[in-house]
Amino acid sequence: MIRPKTEEEIELLRINGELVSKTLAEVGKLVAPGVTTAKLCEVAETFIRDHGAIPSFKGFDGFPAALCMSVNDVVVHGFPSDRPLEEGDILSVDCGTLYKGYNGDSAYTFPVGEVDAETRKLLDVTKASLYKGIEAAVAGNRTGDIGYAVQSYAESFGFSVVRELEGHGVGRKMHEDPGVPNYGRRGHGARLVDGMTICIEPMICAGGRGVYIAKNGWAVHTADHKKAAHYELTVVVRKGRAEQLSTFDYIEKDGSIKF
Repeated sequence: MIRPKTEEEIELLRINGELVSKTLAEVGKLVAPGVTTAKLCEVAETFIRDHGAIPSFKGFDGFPAALCMSVNDVVVHGFPSDRPLEEGDILSVDCGTLYKGYNGDSAYTFPVGEVDAETRKLLDVTKASLYKGIEAAVAGNRTGDIGYAVQSYAESFGFSVVRELEGHGVGRKMHEDPGVPNYGRRGHGARLVDGMTICIEPMICAGGRGVYIAKNGWAVHTADHKKAAHYELTVVVRKGRAEQLSTFDYIEKDGSIKF
C-alpha cells in the first residue's frame, strides 16, 4: 500500500537524508587513487554511528557492509574490498541510514582522480537525468513520467538505462511501494500524490543496458563490462515541485569534488 507521509514523518526522513548526504561527503573527501573501498566504508560506518544512527545496509538480506561500493562496470551492490582505487576509475557509493525508525538512502558516483572525457560525460548525464526525474515527481503525475524523463534524457546522449533495477518508496522500510523505474511512458504507472516519499536513482550504462549478477549474489555488472554510473536522491512529492530530502551540496559545494 502506498501511503503519503505526515509532516512529522517527513521531518525524520529529512534528518536521515541530511545524514546520508553528509556521510557521502565525508567519503568523497577521501576518494583518490590508492585508497581502498574497505577503508572508505569504515570511515562511513564510524561517521554514521557517531551521529546516533545505524548503517541500514549492513546485514540487510545478508549484505555484509555499511555501504555499497561499485567500481567501474559494477552498476550497484558492490562489496567494499582491499583493492586500491586507480586513476580513472569511477566509484558509486550508495549509503543508507536508520534513525528513529526511518530510513535515509542516497548515492553518488565519484571520479577517482582524472577521468576521460567519455566517462565525465557519463557522470554528468546520469546526474542530470536524476534531476530530470525529480522535476517530474509532482503530485498528479505517475511513476512513468519520472521514468520517461530519465530515459529520454540519458538515451539522447547515446547511453542506456538499466531495466532490472529501479528506485522505490522509502519510510519506515528501506524499500516501500511504489517502484520507480528509470524508463517508462508518460501517464503510466502509480499515481504520485502529495506527501509520498520516494528515492529516484538512475543507473545509466556507457554501453548496452544488459547486466548480470556476480557469483556473490549481489554485485550487478554491465554485460559488456563498460562503465555505469548511479546517482540517487530522496524526495517528497509535492504539488508543483518535488522537495529534496537528501542533497549533493555537501559533496559539491563544500569541496569534496572539484569540477
